[in-house]
Amino acid sequence: MTHKILILAACLATIPLVAQADGGPQSLGNFGNWTAATYGSGAGKACYAFTKPESSAPALPKRGAVLLTVTERAGSRDEVSIDAGFTYAKAANVVLTVGSNKLGFYTSGSDAFALDGGKTVLAFQGGASAVAKSPAPGGQSVTDNFSLAGFSDAYKAIVAACPK
Repeated sequence: MTHKILILAACLATIPLVAQADGGPQSLGNFGNWTAATYGSGAGKACYAFTKPESSAPALPKRGAVLLTVTERAGSRDEVSIDAGFTYAKAANVVLTVGSNKLGFYTSGSDAFALDGGKTVLAFQGGASAVAKSPAPGGQSVTDNFSLAGFSDAYKAIVAACPK
């Protein structure tokens, strides 16, 4: 489900709000470098905030969209994920650094998920940037730099839209 939400989130910026009345993603607004939105309704409603990297190195040919996302939904709080834009090797080691915090992620397909979402969200709220380092196809290593400007306000918006 997270991958589907990420794809919808990436599309959100290109869909006019009037076209979203059909139950698709609904914008909660832009907050600095972050966008907040909801998808679905009732028990299936998901609220998420996402951002694209400010920079990535090295440039990888045929790499898909890269997104850092925080999702709130009934039964799952503070789910932090990175869509790498490529498929990770099995048991790939992904580390996201915010200030002095080194946060571990596990991988599945093209997604990496925070081992401790609550701790990761707290780091985001106190940080200026997040740097993800992960193995990439062909034995390379890739670094993605994300701005955390606006994260706290985007997070407040998704928590308010999807309360516990």
